[in-house]
Amino acid sequence: MKQHHTREMPLPCSIPGIGRETAAQLLLFAKGFAQVQNYRQLIAKACLCPREYSSGSSVRGKTRITRMGGGFIRSKLFMCSFAAKQSNAACKALFERLVAKGKNGKVALVAVCNKLLKQACAIVQSGIPYQAEFSSKLAPTP
Repeated sequence: MKQHHTREMPLPCSIPGIGRETAAQLLLFAKGFAQVQNYRQLIAKACLCPREYSSGSSVRGKTRITRMGGGFIRSKLFMCSFAAKQSNAACKALFERLVAKGKNGKVALVAVCNKLLKQACAIVQSGIPYQAEFSSKLAPTP
């Protein structure tokens, strides 16, 4: 880690809810986010994308995450989602919005995992540390 990802390591650590160990695992998992064109590839690689089980016109059960790959990074992000829903403003708003719509708590936590992965991907690729007011800076002022 010290040889290959010294410059990138502080970037995912700046996200509230992601610690040093998870940031290191994310950088190793995504190979420094260098080969990722967009966050959808990363979500699919981490097996956090939803999948509907259907046969013909019948849909069997609820939509669940795929769980086809290794569960290590998925479990790390799931544990980070508990801290992120309390300390990360964007993740907290997402969690509360989904729960208010009637979604299950675990479904909302998986959505928070996706949000954390999107944030980590964007931050490492841009090279700019996490800024809580970043989205409000982009909004046009009247």
